[in-house]
Amino acid sequence: MQSLNERYGFDRKVQLEYLAADRIAIVKFVRRRIVVADTERFIDIANQIRQTDPDMKISLLCSDNICSKAVRKLSEAGIDVLTGEPENDM
Repeated sequence: MQSLNERYGFDRKVQLEYLAADRIAIVKFVRRRIVVADTERFIDIANQIRQTDPDMKISLLCSDNICSKAVRKLSEAGIDVLTGEPENDM
């Protein structure tokens, strides 16, 4: 079975996860704050996914340390922001 990264042409550094049949999340949990400058990479990833699957809904799954301007810019690009803490597999 083809992985999400292979399907959309990303290397292993990009973490993708299905949230539903029609929704993919870009997963990015970092200790530092996610700022507007970081959003360009997420928008590029979303655009590459949309080239393969135009109807796919895309979300950013990240910790809650994201600035409001970054949230607004992602929203304008059609990317929902979902915040939370990463799950620890024990």
